[in-house]
Amino acid sequence: MKEAILLLNMGGPNNLNEVRLFLKNMFNDPRIISAPAPIRKMIAWWIIRSREEEATENYRRLGGKSPIIGYTQKLVEKLQKATGIPVFFAMRYTPPFTEEVLKKLKSCERIYAIPLYPHHSVTTTESSFDALFEAAEKIGIQEKIRTIDHYHLDRSYNAAVIDRIKEALANEKAQQFELIFSAHGLPQKVIEKGDLYQKQIEAQVAYLKKALEEAGLDFAAVHLAYQSRVGPMAWTKPYLDETLKTLSGKRVLLYPISFTIDNSETEFELDIEYREIAKTLGIESYIVAKAPNDHPRFVEALKGIWEGLRGT
Repeated sequence: MKEAILLLNMGGPNNLNEVRLFLKNMFNDPRIISAPAPIRKMIAWWIIRSREEEATENYRRLGGKSPIIGYTQKLVEKLQKATGIPVFFAMRYTPPFTEEVLKKLKSCERIYAIPLYPHHSVTTTESSFDALFEAAEKIGIQEKIRTIDHYHLDRSYNAAVIDRIKEALANEKAQQFELIFSAHGLPQKVIEKGDLYQKQIEAQVAYLKKALEEAGLDFAAVHLAYQSRVGPMAWTKPYLDETLKTLSGKRVLLYPISFTIDNSETEFELDIEYREIAKTLGIESYIVAKAPNDHPRFVEALKGIWEGLRGT
């Protein structure tokens, strides 16, 4: 192979036996828990012990594995067809691991590594880059790799977002709904250290508000909220559950703005857990839009990113 595209993501269990592996790798990642290694190991052990059973049951309800795998495979197939070059994917915490995939690409002259995170964060982008360049250096191919930090304002990518919102509305009118852009939260201390994630989320929301107006989607109101808060520390606000409390009696449409690929945090957390919360709060209608996944405009966006990297 002369060149190849490598898509990077956090991953998810391919089966129920991988749930523990997923949790172990995630919570032993210094980009996720920045404590010294011995302390991080103890914290990880405690988290795994407290969350493994519940996480396994959640994945069982999703069909015995994370939905991220199937969606990513479909995206790979479409992107490969669109670009005409081989496309692979590597996961941070579950197979296929980055080093395994890079070994297959050793003979390539150029590798275009594209994170499936549109916003830059030390907890996602930098974590995947850690694995990417550590493995590449070990194999001796680091000079062959080209990558990108973020693309949250990419025109084609945001066109895919608008299309997904339209699909979720179906024949309903936007004016009858309040739209919530739901982003994965981060501990506030991560943001205070200079992480760009929250600023880029807010910039994309501002971009999308204008794009929605241009598309004739006049929602009753547009909100930004953060999901997936864990533990007692302060996380990015406003929290999604608190935002939902203000919308009793309203019709709500959620779009998972920080995700390009649907996973347990969209199809279980948003579509099942928060749906139950919304019902309890008396929200009249609750709709969760799909992430871009293998949407043609997202494929177009990734092709454009590849073409840009190709010229560097």
